[in-house]
This record gives sequence, structure tokens and C-alpha cells, in this order.
Amino acid sequence: MPNKDVVMVILAAGKGTRLKSSLAKVLHPAGGRPLVEHVVRCCLPLKPKRIVAVVGHQAEQVTAVVEPFEAQSVLQQPQHGTGHAMLVAKRALGNAKIAIVLPGDAPLIRTETLKSMLATHRSGNAAATILSAVLADPSGYGRIVRKSETQVGAIVEESQLAPEQRELNEINSSIYCFTLAKLWPALAKVKPNNKHREIYLTDAIAVLASSGETVLAQIASDSREVLGCNTRADVAEVDRIFRERKRQELMAAGVTIQLPETVLIDPEVSVGEDCTLEPGVQLLGNTKLGTRCTIQTGSVLYNSLLGDDVLVKAHSLIEESRLDAKTIVGPFVRLRVGTHLKAGARVGNFVETKKAVIGEGSKVPHLSYIGDAKLGSKTNIGAGTITCNYDGVNKHQTTIGNRVFVGSDSVLVAPVRIGDGAYIAAGSAITENVPAESLGIARGKQVNKKGWAAKKRREIAAASHGKSPRKKSKKRR
Repeated sequence: MPNKDVVMVILAAGKGTRLKSSLAKVLHPAGGRPLVEHVVRCCLPLKPKRIVAVVGHQAEQVTAVVEPFEAQSVLQQPQHGTGHAMLVAKRALGNAKIAIVLPGDAPLIRTETLKSMLATHRSGNAAATILSAVLADPSGYGRIVRKSETQVGAIVEESQLAPEQRELNEINSSIYCFTLAKLWPALAKVKPNNKHREIYLTDAIAVLASSGETVLAQIASDSREVLGCNTRADVAEVDRIFRERKRQELMAAGVTIQLPETVLIDPEVSVGEDCTLEPGVQLLGNTKLGTRCTIQTGSVLYNSLLGDDVLVKAHSLIEESRLDAKTIVGPFVRLRVGTHLKAGARVGNFVETKKAVIGEGSKVPHLSYIGDAKLGSKTNIGAGTITCNYDGVNKHQTTIGNRVFVGSDSVLVAPVRIGDGAYIAAGSAITENVPAESLGIARGKQVNKKGWAAKKRREIAAASHGKSPRKKSKKRR
């Protein structure tokens, strides 16, 4: 059901100094998406009144990530803490009654966890509800100090922990649910009495708790959900968890993944039943595989569509291409943008294609470049063949018909058309159209010079001994 009285506030203004990067923290990628995009996507199924992202550092770039999901951006400039961020966003929140506040660098949070926290907040009639987590090593986190089994007395930063509090291992995730009618008066009482002169939401929670308002804490069922990304190591760990989730999802759906920890799969990828992914495979972007496909070791597929029973042999790179059913590519193949292999086509080792259509049952077995070309069905392209598609200014099309045989080491200079059933003699440089059922030959006539090689060897031997080769003397007449 829609939550028309709820707004989601994503705090995404920080720079992320500890990442030592020119890129804003929330724009760093993990699991195939920017961190902040994961957070926005998590909010969408709640169907809130609106999603507000508080932006600051590299505001335009962050806005560009969140706007496609109908999230509204509010600029916090300068940044004076999380409480200040909420005050900046206050007008954008309108007449909402409840706000769920999330950091933009906590991408592992699940929608189900937010739903549960919201339900706890509503049923407990709370002023604030904190999502907490229990960690074996809580170092670096603020601790939850409870005044009862359900209610929170305070959030204490690690540097301010009393000796008896250092054993506490329930930590603050910085994910909150607030009743806004209670939050605004509490924030008004917060003074920036800290070394950074900032206003923090934790101080507002302290005001609420000390004034007798109900402050709850709900422990996340999976402590990994609250992980933030303050360092490069944090980002790497979050990325690892995302990748593990995706692999587990696919294996549960009937996909075989060999050495799963070596396989990289982006979140939008789909893989059909009985597919096999060998070690070192990467499936990126919006790649989609049909059923019973095999992707062998070291192959990388980006934004590509594969039909059923496709075999991609080892160490192939496939970018924005379409491979129909029962096609075979590789090993060591590069299919560039716009390549389309029709059913049963084969592209072999050390072949590169670009904007090429390879017809049904056609073969480009090895060592060829096929660019800006259209091949018919059951055509064979010999080793070393290239289409010369670029004249230095413009690209031109090569069209090859059905049942054509192109001999090895041929050069097809576009624009050129080869008719159905034609043959191209090996070593030809074809610059004119070849009619159907014809033989195209375009190469120089062979000349054999008898004795030339022996003479050349004598000259080389003589030169190496500093002698001039002997010449026959002419007889006087």
C-alpha cells in the first residue's frame, strides 16, 4: 500500500574525504550502480509521498543519478551536519507526517527492513525509531544505550563512551524514522556545540529522549545492511556483498556458476535456466542470456542479448550485440557495438566485428575484421579477410549475399556488393561489385624468376665477407 504520509530523505551532500577521491562519495560505484542509486531504488517499493535527496558536493552529478527515479533534489550549501540537512529539506517535505532518513552511502539496506522499521515506529507511536545493528566489532560506531528493553536513552559516540559502556555492541546505523511534528521542535533546541559547529540528528534524538518522548531502536536482522562506505575498503566489501547476492539469486534460479567468487554480474543482468558461467566471466549492464548458454572462462559481455543454446568460448569480449539461438563465438573474439549474429552463425578466434550482421549459418572462422557489413546466410569468410569500411572521412557498407565463399586474405573495399553464390579468389582486393554466381579475382599476375634466389644468396654471402660479387667479363669483338 502507498505510504502517502511518509517521505524518504536521502542525505547525499558529503564529499567523502576518507575515500581520497575527486568523486563525491555517493557516486562511487558498487554492485554495478552508484551508491546513492541503490538507496533510491530501495525506497521506491515503499511508495512514499516523495523522495528527497539532500545534495551538496557535485550536486549536479548526484541529481542526475536520482532524478530518473523521480527523486527531488535539495541543495545543502554549505553542509553543517545531518540535522542541518533536514532543516534545509523541511520545505520540500511538505505536510508529510513521517520521514525515513537514510545516508546515501548505505546501499545494502533492503526495502523489507525499512518496511519493518516503519511498522515498528507506527505501532510504537514513537517520536523517533533508530535502525541499529549488533556487531562483533563495533569499533568506530556510536553505541545505542537503552533505558529499557525497547526504548533508547541515548546514542553515545565512541570517543565519549564511559568505561562501562565500552562493552556495548549495538550500534547506530544513521538510518532513522521520525515523526516530523516531534522532530522540528527538537531540532530547534539543538545547538552546534561541537568542534565542527554542526547540527546532528543524534543530538535531536537526545533531546527527544530526555524530554520523555518515545525513542525506539530496531535491530537489523542482517548487520551487513547498515554498512557505510567511508573508505575504499568499505566500498570493495559492499561491492563483494552485492555480487554475492546476485550470484546466489541466479544459482537458486537454476544457473551453474563455477568458482562463483570469480564471476562478476551486474544487478540488471538476467540469465536463463541451465546456463553455465565459467570462472572469470563478467556479465555487465543489461546483458540477458537465454537458456542453456555457456559462457567460458574470461569472457566479458556488456549490454548484450543472447538467445538459447549460445556458446561463447574463452576470453571473448561482446559489447552491445545480439547473438541469436545456437550461435558460437570465440575464443578471443571481439564483437563491437551493433553486431548481430543470426541463428547458427559462427565467429571464430581473433575476429573483430562492428555494426555487422552475420546471416544464419554463416561463418567467419578466424583472423578477420568485418565492419559495417551485412552477410547473408550460409556464407563463409576466409582467414585474414577484412572489409575496408573507412575512407578517412566516412564509413561505407559492404553487402555479401547468401552462399558466398570469400577466399583467405581478401580485402573488400566498401562500398561493394557481392552477389549470391559468388566466389572471391584468395588474396583479392575487391573494389567493384561481384555479380551473383561469379568468380571475383583481383590480384597481380604471378611471375617466377628462375635462379633469382641462388643469386641473391651469393650476393649476401659476398657482402658479409667484404667482397664484391664477381661479374662475368664481356668478350671483345
